[in-house]
Amino acid sequence: MFDLLVKGGRVIDPAAKRDGKFDVAIVNGRIAAIEKAIPERGAKKVIDAAGELVLPGLIDTHAHVYEHVSGEFGLNPDAVGVKAGVTAVCDQGGPSPLTFGGFRKFIAEQADTDVYCFLSSYLAGGLYGHRYVDLYGPTGINVDAIASIVEPNRDIICGLKCHAEPGGFSRWGVKSLKKAKQASRKIGLPMYVHLGTLWSVKDGVTVDPAKLVKEFIPLFDKGDILAHPFTRHDGGFVSPEGKIHPLLIEALNRGVKLDVGRGAHFSYPNAKAVIEAGIRPDTLGADLHGYNTKAAYAYNSTGRFDDNEDPGAAKGADLSPTFSLLHCMAEMLALGLPLDHVVAMVTCNAAEMMGKQDKLGTLAVGRGADISIVKMTTGRYTFTDAGGVTFPATKRLRPTLTIRKGKLFEPKSDLLPVWQRPQAA
Repeated sequence: MFDLLVKGGRVIDPAAKRDGKFDVAIVNGRIAAIEKAIPERGAKKVIDAAGELVLPGLIDTHAHVYEHVSGEFGLNPDAVGVKAGVTAVCDQGGPSPLTFGGFRKFIAEQADTDVYCFLSSYLAGGLYGHRYVDLYGPTGINVDAIASIVEPNRDIICGLKCHAEPGGFSRWGVKSLKKAKQASRKIGLPMYVHLGTLWSVKDGVTVDPAKLVKEFIPLFDKGDILAHPFTRHDGGFVSPEGKIHPLLIEALNRGVKLDVGRGAHFSYPNAKAVIEAGIRPDTLGADLHGYNTKAAYAYNSTGRFDDNEDPGAAKGADLSPTFSLLHCMAEMLALGLPLDHVVAMVTCNAAEMMGKQDKLGTLAVGRGADISIVKMTTGRYTFTDAGGVTFPATKRLRPTLTIRKGKLFEPKSDLLPVWQRPQAA
Protein backbone atom coordinates (compact mmCIF):
# COMPACT_ATOMS: atom_id res chain seq x y z
CA MET A 1 0.00 0.00 0.00
CA PHE A 2 1.14 3.52 -0.84
CA ASP A 3 0.15 6.62 1.09
CA LEU A 4 0.27 8.74 -2.05
CA LEU A 5 0.62 8.13 -5.77
CA VAL A 6 1.56 10.91 -8.19
CA LYS A 7 0.39 9.55 -11.49
CA GLY A 8 0.81 10.37 -15.17
CA GLY A 9 3.11 13.39 -15.00
CA ARG A 10 6.25 14.17 -16.97
CA VAL A 11 9.06 13.53 -14.52
CA ILE A 12 12.17 15.63 -15.22
CA ASP A 13 15.07 14.69 -12.95
CA PRO A 14 18.43 15.73 -14.44
CA ALA A 15 20.47 14.03 -11.69
CA ALA A 16 18.87 10.68 -12.56
CA LYS A 17 18.88 11.45 -16.31
CA ARG A 18 15.13 10.83 -16.27
CA ASP A 19 12.71 12.68 -18.52
CA GLY A 20 9.43 10.99 -19.36
CA LYS A 21 6.07 9.84 -18.10
CA PHE A 22 6.45 8.13 -14.73
CA ASP A 23 4.40 7.46 -11.62
CA VAL A 24 5.87 8.25 -8.20
CA ALA A 25 4.70 6.37 -5.09
CA ILE A 26 5.21 7.61 -1.53
CA VAL A 27 5.13 5.78 1.82
CA ASN A 28 5.80 7.37 5.22
CA GLY A 29 7.07 10.59 3.66
CA ARG A 30 9.60 8.83 1.44
CA ILE A 31 9.68 7.81 -2.20
CA ALA A 32 8.84 4.11 -2.44
CA ALA A 33 8.77 3.59 -6.21
CA ILE A 34 9.27 5.39 -9.53
CA GLU A 35 7.90 3.36 -12.41
CA LYS A 36 6.22 3.75 -15.78
CA ALA A 37 2.86 2.53 -14.50
CA ILE A 38 1.92 1.89 -10.87
CA PRO A 39 -1.65 0.58 -10.27
CA GLU A 40 -3.92 3.03 -8.48
CA ARG A 41 -5.52 0.30 -6.40
CA GLY A 42 -2.41 0.18 -4.23
CA ALA A 43 -2.65 3.84 -3.17
CA LYS A 44 -4.63 5.56 -0.43
CA LYS A 45 -4.58 8.84 -2.37
CA VAL A 46 -3.90 9.52 -6.05
CA ILE A 47 -2.70 12.83 -7.51
CA ASP A 48 -3.48 13.14 -11.22
CA ALA A 49 -0.45 14.93 -12.70
CA ALA A 50 -1.29 14.30 -16.34
CA GLY A 51 -0.11 17.21 -18.49
CA GLU A 52 2.09 18.57 -15.70
CA LEU A 53 5.77 18.51 -14.81
CA VAL A 54 6.76 16.44 -11.79
CA LEU A 55 10.09 17.76 -10.55
CA PRO A 56 12.41 17.05 -7.63
CA GLY A 57 11.51 19.52 -4.89
CA LEU A 58 12.63 22.94 -6.11
CA ILE A 59 15.45 24.66 -4.22
CA ASP A 60 15.73 28.45 -3.98
CA THR A 61 19.44 29.11 -3.44
CA HIS A 62 18.97 32.81 -2.66
CA ALA A 63 16.24 33.62 -0.16
CA HIS A 64 15.81 36.16 2.63
CA VAL A 65 13.65 34.49 5.26
CA TYR A 66 15.00 35.64 8.63
CA GLU A 67 11.56 37.00 9.37
CA HIS A 68 11.29 39.85 11.92
CA VAL A 69 15.00 39.90 12.82
CA SER A 70 15.89 41.33 9.41
CA GLY A 71 12.94 43.71 9.59
CA GLU A 72 10.76 44.32 6.56
CA PHE A 73 13.48 42.69 4.46
CA GLY A 74 12.85 39.17 5.79
CA LEU A 75 9.97 37.11 4.41
CA ASN A 76 8.12 34.14 5.84
CA PRO A 77 9.99 30.96 4.85
CA ASP A 78 6.85 29.03 3.91
CA ALA A 79 5.53 31.93 1.81
CA VAL A 80 8.78 31.73 -0.18
CA GLY A 81 8.88 27.93 0.12
CA VAL A 82 6.16 25.28 0.17
CA LYS A 83 3.32 27.76 -0.43
CA ALA A 84 5.10 28.94 -3.60
CA GLY A 85 5.99 25.56 -5.12
CA VAL A 86 9.44 25.37 -3.48
CA THR A 87 10.46 22.69 -0.97
CA ALA A 88 13.83 24.08 0.21
CA VAL A 89 15.20 27.61 0.63
CA CYS A 90 18.68 28.86 1.43
CA ASP A 91 18.82 32.20 3.22
CA GLN A 92 21.69 34.35 2.03
CA GLY A 93 23.32 36.30 4.84
CA GLY A 94 20.39 36.83 7.18
CA PRO A 95 21.72 34.96 10.24
CA SER A 96 25.14 35.85 11.62
CA PRO A 97 27.47 34.35 14.22
CA LEU A 98 25.56 36.43 16.78
CA THR A 99 22.00 35.70 15.62
CA PHE A 100 22.15 32.16 14.21
CA GLY A 101 20.56 30.60 17.30
CA GLY A 102 17.32 32.46 16.66
CA PHE A 103 17.39 31.51 12.99
CA ARG A 104 17.68 27.84 13.83
CA LYS A 105 15.04 27.78 16.56
CA PHE A 106 12.42 30.17 15.20
CA ILE A 107 12.87 29.86 11.43
CA ALA A 108 14.45 26.55 10.37
CA GLU A 109 12.87 24.38 13.06
CA GLN A 110 9.42 25.96 12.78
CA ALA A 111 8.99 26.02 9.00
CA ASP A 112 7.35 23.32 6.89
CA THR A 113 9.89 24.29 4.22
CA ASP A 114 13.39 22.81 4.42
CA VAL A 115 15.54 25.82 5.47
CA TYR A 116 19.30 26.32 5.12
CA CYS A 117 21.61 29.33 5.02
CA PHE A 118 24.88 30.84 3.97
CA LEU A 119 25.92 32.44 7.26
CA SER A 120 26.66 36.15 7.09
CA SER A 121 30.38 36.78 7.31
CA TYR A 122 29.53 39.92 9.31
CA LEU A 123 28.58 39.94 12.97
CA ALA A 124 25.63 42.20 12.08
CA GLY A 125 24.16 39.72 9.62
CA GLY A 126 21.28 40.86 7.44
CA LEU A 127 19.78 43.38 9.87
CA TYR A 128 17.33 45.45 7.85
CA GLY A 129 18.68 44.12 4.60
CA HIS A 130 22.27 45.37 4.97
CA ARG A 131 21.07 48.98 4.83
CA TYR A 132 23.59 50.34 7.35
CA VAL A 133 26.84 50.16 5.45
CA ASP A 134 29.18 50.97 8.36
CA LEU A 135 28.35 47.59 9.92
CA TYR A 136 29.96 45.71 7.05
CA GLY A 137 33.59 46.73 7.19
CA PRO A 138 36.45 44.38 8.16
CA THR A 139 36.09 45.19 11.87
CA GLY A 140 32.63 43.60 11.69
CA ILE A 141 34.08 40.20 10.70
CA ASN A 142 35.36 37.82 13.37
CA VAL A 143 36.89 34.63 11.98
CA ASP A 144 36.86 32.74 15.28
CA ALA A 145 33.21 33.63 15.94
CA ILE A 146 32.29 32.32 12.50
CA ALA A 147 34.14 29.05 13.04
CA SER A 148 32.63 28.49 16.48
CA ILE A 149 29.03 28.76 15.22
CA VAL A 150 29.60 26.77 12.02
CA GLU A 151 31.03 23.63 13.61
CA PRO A 152 27.89 22.49 15.50
CA ASN A 153 25.52 23.67 12.76
CA ARG A 154 26.85 22.22 9.51
CA ASP A 155 23.51 20.55 8.89
CA ILE A 156 22.04 23.99 8.13
CA ILE A 157 25.03 26.25 7.32
CA CYS A 158 26.24 25.74 3.74
CA GLY A 159 28.82 28.53 3.47
CA LEU A 160 29.44 32.24 4.01
CA LYS A 161 27.71 35.25 2.43
CA CYS A 162 29.83 38.29 1.59
CA HIS A 163 30.02 41.18 -0.87
CA ALA A 164 32.34 42.29 -3.68
CA GLU A 165 30.79 45.52 -4.87
CA PRO A 166 31.76 49.16 -5.48
CA GLY A 167 30.23 50.72 -2.34
CA GLY A 168 32.18 48.56 0.07
CA PHE A 169 35.30 48.72 -2.10
CA SER A 170 35.23 52.53 -1.93
CA ARG A 171 35.47 52.31 1.86
CA TRP A 172 37.66 49.29 2.64
CA GLY A 173 39.11 47.99 -0.59
CA VAL A 174 39.32 44.18 -0.40
CA LYS A 175 39.87 43.98 3.37
CA SER A 176 36.38 42.64 4.18
CA LEU A 177 36.50 40.09 1.39
CA LYS A 178 39.98 38.90 2.41
CA LYS A 179 38.81 38.37 5.97
CA ALA A 180 35.73 36.49 4.79
CA LYS A 181 37.93 34.28 2.62
CA GLN A 182 40.15 33.56 5.63
CA ALA A 183 37.06 32.35 7.49
CA SER A 184 35.82 30.38 4.46
CA ARG A 185 39.09 28.46 4.22
CA LYS A 186 39.17 27.83 7.95
CA ILE A 187 35.71 26.23 7.99
CA GLY A 188 36.12 24.52 4.60
CA LEU A 189 32.94 25.97 3.12
CA PRO A 190 32.43 28.22 0.06
CA MET A 191 31.71 31.92 -0.13
CA TYR A 192 28.57 33.22 -1.84
CA VAL A 193 29.59 36.62 -3.19
CA HIS A 194 27.28 39.49 -4.09
CA LEU A 195 28.29 41.34 -7.28
CA GLY A 196 26.90 44.71 -8.39
CA THR A 197 26.47 47.94 -6.44
CA LEU A 198 24.65 47.46 -3.13
CA TRP A 199 25.74 50.53 -1.19
CA SER A 200 26.32 54.02 -2.56
CA VAL A 201 29.98 54.79 -3.27
CA LYS A 202 31.67 56.85 -0.56
CA ASP A 203 31.63 60.61 -1.23
CA GLY A 204 34.68 61.81 -3.14
CA VAL A 205 35.73 58.32 -4.24
CA THR A 206 35.59 57.01 -7.79
CA VAL A 207 35.56 53.26 -8.36
CA ASP A 208 36.61 51.72 -11.66
CA PRO A 209 34.57 48.48 -12.01
CA ALA A 210 37.33 46.87 -14.09
CA LYS A 211 39.87 47.51 -11.33
CA LEU A 212 37.41 46.18 -8.76
CA VAL A 213 37.08 42.89 -10.67
CA LYS A 214 40.87 42.62 -10.98
CA GLU A 215 41.23 42.97 -7.18
CA PHE A 216 38.40 40.58 -6.26
CA ILE A 217 38.79 37.66 -8.64
CA PRO A 218 42.13 36.27 -7.28
CA LEU A 219 40.42 35.75 -3.90
CA PHE A 220 37.89 33.23 -5.18
CA ASP A 221 38.44 29.47 -4.91
CA LYS A 222 36.88 26.55 -6.74
CA GLY A 223 33.36 26.11 -5.40
CA ASP A 224 32.85 29.75 -4.44
CA ILE A 225 29.70 31.23 -5.94
CA LEU A 226 29.30 34.59 -7.66
CA ALA A 227 25.79 36.03 -7.45
CA HIS A 228 23.98 38.41 -9.81
CA PRO A 229 25.88 37.84 -13.08
CA PHE A 230 22.96 39.53 -14.89
CA THR A 231 22.91 42.58 -12.59
CA ARG A 232 21.89 45.95 -13.99
CA HIS A 233 24.24 47.68 -11.53
CA ASP A 234 27.94 48.56 -11.80
CA GLY A 235 30.49 45.95 -10.79
CA GLY A 236 28.85 42.92 -12.39
CA PHE A 237 29.74 40.69 -15.32
CA VAL A 238 28.84 43.15 -18.07
CA SER A 239 30.74 46.41 -18.55
CA PRO A 240 29.01 49.61 -19.72
CA GLU A 241 30.40 48.72 -23.15
CA GLY A 242 28.58 45.38 -23.05
CA LYS A 243 31.71 43.22 -22.66
CA ILE A 244 32.50 40.41 -20.20
CA HIS A 245 35.67 40.91 -18.15
CA PRO A 246 38.15 38.14 -19.14
CA LEU A 247 39.14 37.57 -15.51
CA LEU A 248 35.56 36.58 -14.72
CA ILE A 249 35.69 33.95 -17.45
CA GLU A 250 39.04 32.77 -16.06
CA ALA A 251 37.43 32.36 -12.63
CA LEU A 252 34.66 30.20 -14.10
CA ASN A 253 37.24 28.06 -15.86
CA ARG A 254 38.85 27.22 -12.52
CA GLY A 255 35.60 26.13 -10.90
CA VAL A 256 33.93 29.26 -9.54
CA LYS A 257 30.13 28.89 -9.84
CA LEU A 258 27.35 31.31 -10.84
CA ASP A 259 23.98 31.89 -9.17
CA VAL A 260 21.49 34.14 -10.97
CA GLY A 261 20.21 35.87 -7.80
CA ARG A 262 17.36 37.43 -9.80
CA GLY A 263 15.89 39.92 -7.31
CA ALA A 264 15.89 43.59 -8.27
CA HIS A 265 19.16 43.02 -10.16
CA PHE A 266 18.03 41.13 -13.27
CA SER A 267 18.75 42.93 -16.55
CA TYR A 268 17.51 41.22 -19.69
CA PRO A 269 20.08 42.95 -21.97
CA ASN A 270 22.93 41.98 -19.64
CA ALA A 271 21.59 38.45 -19.33
CA LYS A 272 21.56 38.16 -23.12
CA ALA A 273 25.16 39.37 -23.25
CA VAL A 274 26.27 36.78 -20.69
CA ILE A 275 24.39 33.91 -22.34
CA GLU A 276 25.63 34.87 -25.80
CA ALA A 277 29.19 34.79 -24.44
CA GLY A 278 28.63 31.08 -23.83
CA ILE A 279 28.19 31.40 -20.05
CA ARG A 280 25.43 29.41 -18.34
CA PRO A 281 24.68 30.11 -14.67
CA ASP A 282 24.77 27.00 -12.51
CA THR A 283 21.96 27.84 -10.10
CA LEU A 284 18.92 30.09 -9.95
CA GLY A 285 18.21 31.91 -6.70
CA ALA A 286 15.11 34.13 -6.85
CA ASP A 287 16.43 36.65 -4.26
CA LEU A 288 12.96 37.54 -3.01
CA HIS A 289 12.90 39.92 -0.06
CA GLY A 290 10.55 42.40 1.53
CA TYR A 291 11.64 45.29 -0.68
CA ASN A 292 11.76 43.78 -4.17
CA THR A 293 8.47 41.93 -3.82
CA LYS A 294 6.95 45.36 -4.34
CA ALA A 295 6.62 46.12 -8.02
CA ALA A 296 7.37 49.83 -7.67
CA TYR A 297 10.65 49.14 -5.89
CA ALA A 298 11.72 46.56 -8.44
CA TYR A 299 11.04 48.86 -11.38
CA ASN A 300 11.52 52.40 -10.09
CA SER A 301 14.24 52.31 -7.45
CA THR A 302 17.96 52.32 -8.11
CA GLY A 303 17.93 48.97 -6.34
CA ARG A 304 20.80 49.94 -4.05
CA PHE A 305 20.87 51.43 -0.60
CA ASP A 306 21.74 55.10 -0.74
CA ASP A 307 21.88 57.08 2.49
CA ASN A 308 18.39 57.75 3.87
CA GLU A 309 16.73 55.98 0.94
CA ASP A 310 13.28 54.60 1.64
CA PRO A 311 13.36 51.10 0.15
CA GLY A 312 9.59 50.89 0.07
CA ALA A 313 7.48 51.51 -2.98
CA ALA A 314 6.25 54.95 -3.99
CA LYS A 315 2.90 55.98 -2.54
CA GLY A 316 0.04 54.85 -4.70
CA ALA A 317 2.23 52.62 -6.86
CA ASP A 318 1.57 49.00 -7.78
CA LEU A 319 2.51 46.82 -4.80
CA SER A 320 1.68 43.44 -6.34
CA PRO A 321 4.43 40.78 -6.49
CA THR A 322 6.04 40.50 -9.89
CA PHE A 323 8.17 37.33 -9.83
CA SER A 324 8.79 34.04 -8.06
CA LEU A 325 11.27 31.19 -8.41
CA LEU A 326 9.06 29.54 -11.03
CA HIS A 327 8.77 32.81 -12.92
CA CYS A 328 12.58 33.07 -12.81
CA MET A 329 12.72 29.62 -14.39
CA ALA A 330 10.47 30.84 -17.22
CA GLU A 331 12.76 33.86 -17.67
CA MET A 332 15.70 31.50 -18.14
CA LEU A 333 13.72 29.60 -20.78
CA ALA A 334 13.04 32.94 -22.52
CA LEU A 335 16.80 33.53 -22.60
CA GLY A 336 17.20 30.32 -24.56
CA LEU A 337 18.42 27.97 -21.83
CA PRO A 338 17.05 24.42 -22.33
CA LEU A 339 14.42 23.09 -19.94
CA ASP A 340 16.62 20.31 -18.55
CA HIS A 341 19.33 22.81 -17.60
CA VAL A 342 16.81 25.18 -15.99
CA VAL A 343 15.40 22.30 -13.92
CA ALA A 344 18.94 21.28 -12.94
CA MET A 345 19.60 24.85 -11.76
CA VAL A 346 16.89 24.53 -9.11
CA THR A 347 17.39 20.86 -8.23
CA CYS A 348 20.65 18.89 -8.48
CA ASN A 349 22.92 21.89 -9.19
CA ALA A 350 21.42 23.76 -6.26
CA ALA A 351 21.87 20.77 -3.95
CA GLU A 352 25.51 20.45 -5.01
CA MET A 353 26.16 24.16 -4.46
CA MET A 354 24.84 23.79 -0.91
CA GLY A 355 26.73 20.53 -0.27
CA LYS A 356 23.42 18.68 0.21
CA GLN A 357 23.41 16.44 -2.87
CA ASP A 358 23.09 13.37 -0.62
CA LYS A 359 19.73 14.71 0.60
CA LEU A 360 18.24 17.08 -1.98
CA GLY A 361 17.91 17.62 -5.70
CA THR A 362 16.72 14.29 -7.12
CA LEU A 363 13.87 11.81 -6.95
CA ALA A 364 15.16 8.44 -5.80
CA VAL A 365 13.69 5.51 -3.92
CA GLY A 366 14.35 5.97 -0.22
CA ARG A 367 14.80 9.75 -0.44
CA GLY A 368 12.45 12.15 1.32
CA ALA A 369 9.36 12.79 -0.81
CA ASP A 370 10.00 16.41 -1.79
CA ILE A 371 8.26 17.07 -5.11
CA SER A 372 7.16 20.17 -7.00
CA ILE A 373 4.30 19.71 -9.47
CA VAL A 374 4.23 22.45 -12.09
CA LYS A 375 2.00 23.44 -15.00
CA MET A 376 3.84 24.71 -18.09
CA THR A 377 1.82 26.64 -20.65
CA THR A 378 2.78 27.80 -24.12
CA GLY A 379 1.75 31.13 -25.62
CA ARG A 380 2.92 34.63 -26.44
CA TYR A 381 3.88 36.34 -23.19
CA THR A 382 5.66 39.54 -22.23
CA PHE A 383 7.99 39.54 -19.23
CA THR A 384 9.61 42.53 -17.53
CA ASP A 385 13.08 42.64 -16.00
CA ALA A 386 14.00 44.45 -12.78
CA GLY A 387 14.67 47.70 -14.64
CA GLY A 388 11.37 47.76 -16.50
CA VAL A 389 12.68 46.38 -19.82
CA THR A 390 10.16 44.07 -21.50
CA PHE A 391 11.04 40.96 -23.47
CA PRO A 392 9.11 38.13 -25.16
CA ALA A 393 8.56 34.65 -23.80
CA THR A 394 6.76 31.55 -25.02
CA LYS A 395 6.58 29.53 -21.77
CA ARG A 396 5.08 30.22 -18.37
CA LEU A 397 5.28 28.05 -15.26
CA ARG A 398 2.75 27.89 -12.44
CA PRO A 399 2.98 25.76 -9.28
CA THR A 400 0.01 23.44 -8.80
CA LEU A 401 1.07 21.34 -5.80
CA THR A 402 4.01 21.07 -3.41
CA ILE A 403 4.85 17.82 -1.63
CA ARG A 404 7.23 18.07 1.31
CA LYS A 405 8.07 14.85 3.17
CA GLY A 406 4.89 13.41 1.67
CA LYS A 407 2.69 16.23 3.00
CA LEU A 408 0.63 18.26 0.51
CA PHE A 409 0.74 22.07 0.30
CA GLU A 410 -1.37 24.22 -2.00
CA PRO A 411 0.78 26.94 -3.62
CA LYS A 412 -1.24 30.00 -2.63
CA SER A 413 1.42 32.33 -1.24
CA ASP A 414 0.68 36.05 -1.36
CA LEU A 415 4.22 36.42 -2.71
CA LEU A 416 3.28 34.70 -5.95
CA PRO A 417 2.30 36.93 -8.86
CA VAL A 418 -1.50 36.87 -9.08
CA TRP A 419 -1.50 34.84 -12.30
CA GLN A 420 0.46 32.04 -10.60
CA ARG A 421 -2.06 31.49 -7.80
CA PRO A 422 -4.65 28.67 -7.82
CA GLN A 423 -7.58 30.93 -8.74
CA ALA A 424 -5.75 31.80 -11.96
CA ALA A 425 -5.96 28.20 -13.16
